Formats: sequence, structure tokens, C-alpha cells
Amino acid sequence: MMPSATCTAFAGNRLIASGAPSEVVAVVKAAYDAGDAVLVFDDADARPVEFDLRGDLAAVLARLPVEPVEKRGPGRPRLGVTAREVTLLPRHWDWLASQPGGASVALRKLVENALREAEGPDRVRHSREAAYRFMTAVAGDQPGYEEATRMLFAGDWVAFDAAIKVWPSDVRDYARRLAEGSWRNGRGAP
Repeated sequence: MMPSATCTAFAGNRLIASGAPSEVVAVVKAAYDAGDAVLVFDDADARPVEFDLRGDLAAVLARLPVEPVEKRGPGRPRLGVTAREVTLLPRHWDWLASQPGGASVALRKLVENALREAEGPDRVRHSREAAYRFMTAVAGDQPGYEEATRMLFAGDWVAFDAAIKVWPSDVRDYARRLAEGSWRNGRGAP
């Protein structure tokens, strides 16, 4: 699995590396070779990242996935436009055809508007899911874990922060960072 631009590694409750996968893997390999149990999380969604740590560091680095080059097909490649099939009822096609700019322009406008409207709730949901995923993997045995989880999904930053206050600082700070989008949903920052 190719992580996003950055990932973060923990050895127990201690953050040992954060950054690009090619930078983090060297620290992870050293910790693994020293006998530490290491967990690595994709910073975008806190999904686990697994590195193949067999062999020396050069072999590990050689096995890192490389971002695939995107093959471009028909459409407007400079804009990133991709042609795909859309199935609609005849009345939908009639309405689209009557819109200024035609069906493609009307569909792009509809999608952009929907993306803008969903941005806040989507950000909150993704942030909560990422924080929960990390908390479950690393902080499930920490005091206040259950209360922190409830407060995360309730959107109560003050109670969440109080519940994680006694956690090891690296775990607490990363959980806060992942949960940050949960609080900034139009009702003000914490």
C-alpha cells in the first residue's frame, strides 16, 4: 500500500519518525532491527502502512512502492479531464443539453457545488475516522480512551482534550492532530 505524502511511526507510545515514507522507513528499519514493535500510520487517514523490512536498508528502500505514472486518455489532459460513461434518464439528458455550455459544463458545475457543500461534513467524518483508527491501535489501553472516543464522535473538543490529557505526549499530540478537522466544521475552532 502506497502511503500518502507523509506517514508517522510509533514504537510503543513514542513517535520515532514522521515525514516522507522514504525518510521514515530508515528509522523504522533501525527500530525493527533493535527489536522494537513499530506501527506506521498514513498521515492522511491513519491507515496502517506496512514496509517490507527484510534485508538491509538498501533492499528495503528498493522495495518501496513508486507512485505510478498516471496514464492519460481522451479528454482535456492539461485540465485533468477524463472521459467516462454516465448513465442518465432521457429527461436528465434533455435538461443537461439545455444548459449553457452543454452537458459537460453543467455536470462539472453540479459536482463542484456538491463538493463545496459536502466539504465540511466530509472533513469532519474523515478526521474522526482517522483519529479513531489511530486511537484504537495505539491508545486503546490508555486511561480515558472510551471517554475520548465518545467525545471525538460527539464533537466535544474540550471533553476530548480533557480525556486524553494524561496520555503519553506523542500519542496525545498525534491524536489531537488527526482529530483537528473534527472541530473546525463551521462552528469555530476549539
